[in-house]
Amino acid sequence: MIKNSVLKGVFLVGLGATSYGMLATFVKIAYGEGFTTPEVTIAQFIYGILGMLIINSFQKAKKGNDVVKASKKNIFQLMLAGTSLGMTSVFYYLAIKYIPVSIAIILLMQTVWMGVLFEMILEKKTPSTQKIISVIIVLIGTALATNLIQSKVDFDWRGIVLGLLSAVSFTTTMFTANRVATHVSSAQRSLFMLLGGAIIVFGFALATQNAPFNFDIFMKWGIVLALFGTVIPPLLFNAGFPLTGIGLGSIVSALELPVSVLMAYFLLSEKVNTIQWFGILLIILAIIIMNVNFKKTT
Repeated sequence: MIKNSVLKGVFLVGLGATSYGMLATFVKIAYGEGFTTPEVTIAQFIYGILGMLIINSFQKAKKGNDVVKASKKNIFQLMLAGTSLGMTSVFYYLAIKYIPVSIAIILLMQTVWMGVLFEMILEKKTPSTQKIISVIIVLIGTALATNLIQSKVDFDWRGIVLGLLSAVSFTTTMFTANRVATHVSSAQRSLFMLLGGAIIVFGFALATQNAPFNFDIFMKWGIVLALFGTVIPPLLFNAGFPLTGIGLGSIVSALELPVSVLMAYFLLSEKVNTIQWFGILLIILAIIIMNVNFKKTT
């Protein structure tokens, strides 16, 4: 019975990671059709919020008073935590305007070592040897995956900075999401975090959108972006992680990296050489090393 629950969790987390891994490619295609970052993010968040409202209404109708309601304090905390979710989308989508999707996702995955750094600073925990080795492997894998060893590579520095900023904000999201109002349903938590993220997204749009807003984004890409970015992944992760545990779940969620690179390879024709694939495998290996317990249990 326990084994079946774990397998179910692996399936849910893997599907969520696969979904999120597809997102950047769809955004890049939307850019190719002339849509802007504000248009893409606003459409994604509006449809995402509507989707979460529908899901919450369905849960309330089905469970009635059994649904634990978030307090005003919980709502404020979740919306505050959600601001980092909005910043992740803005930074990540801006990054892929300047650098290939395959490089942007590798920069986003720097959350592996940033998470260790956050834990060390905020919780005053000295990282274990296992984690230090993982961080070193991630850095080596990143150097290979971004093709830094080739002198001809010339990436736009804006894309690199924005990609790293997306990793910082995503790390913040993971830390806060696992600590704020965990007794509330995943659908409610996702809704309020999206509302907090929407504040950042709308503020960014007002500050940067100079041309008239192209509402065609809602018909062409809005639903797709919301499904793969703000509806499916958070719901599946929140349902799957309790079954797999953080360690196994983190390993399975690393599927996001190869899926994103493969999508960019096949749909965007981005070139990925053997050395880059080796670097990607090193990053996945580091995530596995960080989460596997090598000590024998008795």
